[in-house]
Amino acid sequence: MRDDDARYEAVSSRDARFDGEFFFAVVTTGIYCRPSCPAVTPKRVNVRFFVSAAAAQAAGFRACRRCRPDAVPGSAEWNVRADLVGRAMRFIGDGVVDREGVGGLARRLGYSARQVQRQLTAELGAGPVALARARRAHTARVLLQTTNLPVTELAFAAGFASIRQFNDTMREIYAGTPSELRAAAAGRRGRAGAPSQGAGGGGRSAPGGIALRLAYRGPYATAEIFDFLQVRAVPGVEEVRGSHGTRTYRRTLRLTYGSGIAEVDEPTGPRTRKRPPAGLVCPAARGADGGWLECRLRLTDLRDLSTAVQRMRRLFDLDADPYAVAERLGADPTLGPLVAARPGLRSPGAADPEELAVRIVLGGPPERAAELVRAYGKPLDAVDGGLTHLFPTPGELTGEEVAEPVRTLCTALADGTVVLDAGADRYAAERALAALPGVGAKAAAYIRMRALGDPDIGDSGDSGGAGEGGPAGERAVAGAWRPWGAYAVHHLWRAGLLPAGELSVGELSGRAGALPGRAEEAGRGREAAPVAVAAPVG
Repeated sequence: MRDDDARYEAVSSRDARFDGEFFFAVVTTGIYCRPSCPAVTPKRVNVRFFVSAAAAQAAGFRACRRCRPDAVPGSAEWNVRADLVGRAMRFIGDGVVDREGVGGLARRLGYSARQVQRQLTAELGAGPVALARARRAHTARVLLQTTNLPVTELAFAAGFASIRQFNDTMREIYAGTPSELRAAAAGRRGRAGAPSQGAGGGGRSAPGGIALRLAYRGPYATAEIFDFLQVRAVPGVEEVRGSHGTRTYRRTLRLTYGSGIAEVDEPTGPRTRKRPPAGLVCPAARGADGGWLECRLRLTDLRDLSTAVQRMRRLFDLDADPYAVAERLGADPTLGPLVAARPGLRSPGAADPEELAVRIVLGGPPERAAELVRAYGKPLDAVDGGLTHLFPTPGELTGEEVAEPVRTLCTALADGTVVLDAGADRYAAERALAALPGVGAKAAAYIRMRALGDPDIGDSGDSGGAGEGGPAGERAVAGAWRPWGAYAVHHLWRAGLLPAGELSVGELSGRAGALPGRAEEAGRGREAAPVAVAAPVG
């Protein structure tokens, strides 16, 4: 949405579809908000629009305490775009600027620091330092309001270089000192009769971990994504507890400064309209307009918090735009009934791209990957239910005793021949993967879709699938689905119209006359259930 008048219409109607896509600020109050803010709509003459929260902050506006605009889902645009800005935003979200500075970000992107600064400022109104600063401030607020961690330690855990920088940033963005923000959150919990999230532990988070609410926009097909993850869970690294409708997905995480365990709950029913406590990662609760997944993170080093959150968001595809997906795919005669039957179907990503790549190339059922974990993975200090190990790193899988083609893949990952980090060049990564002996085009395309979170699969001639190098019929089918080909594939898998793990749509283009009727039957619930068959290990 590029036109300011159209943006103002979204603000006037409090349209949550655009939360995270843009922000608006009110010059008379000095605050900035999300489009769905429930406050009285300001006059158009007093409103300014920004592409990012960081740009609003740089312009001198502070975050609205009512709608908490810094807690909205991320823009789906950064998942789609493969240019410098899209890659930079994915890197910043993964904490690269905090760990390596702007110079490290520029080196990963292959551009000069000046060029990166210029491009980001031109498109987002803020450079990499300001964007990373906004991310740190939000992490700090979550820690202030969900833990009893001492403020001094908390500041460095959030990524700030000094206490003074931390205090100045919190006052500037949230119009309050860290102590005031913590006291306000405690007061709200007290009035609500809720226990403190950070009680006990000698100033640490509660035994259950740091409690978060991971926001998403639009409808969310929760059962389907839990089904998908459950049948692919690798014992020792992942597990799913509970029965259908009340499941909890749990997994270990290898992070920059330490390790962690993440838990995400399957919602038991529709979310209420009651506004959740401040400080948690959540959107305005508006029924089908969005919601959240309850998450708990237990980390050995709290500096990994924002990175761990971002990785779980990618795994559960929480920054997706289901409205744009439905608009594009719903017009297709094959996919229309499927999209209507499963609104909000997501394309799961990966919590660890290198782990996912190893699992895909290894192949077979999840137990096969579990054998690799038991042989080479690092054991946890203490077993936690079914979680026993961290998945082995590529460097731990390069020995002669490791079978091919896993050893070849891990050697390429370890020496940098193949790069699968958050902002990797997806086309270059797919080409490098496909060139490895024993990997091939199909596995490379699947890794690109999940490990690199690409929603626009099937647009590269290198994969041998439905891209520019494929037959004309395939190109026509896949082209009609761009840039949401990954979601189309997931709909077809769920409906049994494509074999599980198959990415080529060539067979579909040859049977176009028969498919719409089958799709309508699948949309009414007469489908093949992929979760009942042997699933690929990834």
